[in-house]
Amino acid sequence: MKKFIYLFTVLFALFSFSGCEYNYRRDGLTTLFLVDERGFSYADIPYKCDSMRSWERTLPNGEFSFFPQESCTFDFGRLDGMYGDMYDDVVRITDDLNRGKGGIPYDCTRFKGVYTYDDGSFQYDQYDTCVFHL
Repeated sequence: MKKFIYLFTVLFALFSFSGCEYNYRRDGLTTLFLVDERGFSYADIPYKCDSMRSWERTLPNGEFSFFPQESCTFDFGRLDGMYGDMYDDVVRITDDLNRGKGGIPYDCTRFKGVYTYDDGSFQYDQYDTCVFHL
């Protein structure tokens, strides 16, 4: 009987530490991308969504993930999002096929209660932190 209990304990420990456990935090995530007007990615943009404990950064391909119906805050730092000058840093929110995600409500310091354009771009000011209601 002791051998059976020992064997059961060893098998349970192996299964528990093997990485086969169910990770409920990853299920249901949606992934989008931050890119410029030419489709090049914006990496290392700090962001934090409602379900996250700490700030993360967009991946090298501009990827960020969130749960649907969350709000996510992005810190655009020195990027200049004002349209109409030669120093624009256009940021677009796209899917994996580079299709713009228009109609996403967001709030920045100067731009409140507005929506992303059809191509996924939006207006913001330099040093802005913007909250997107995804």
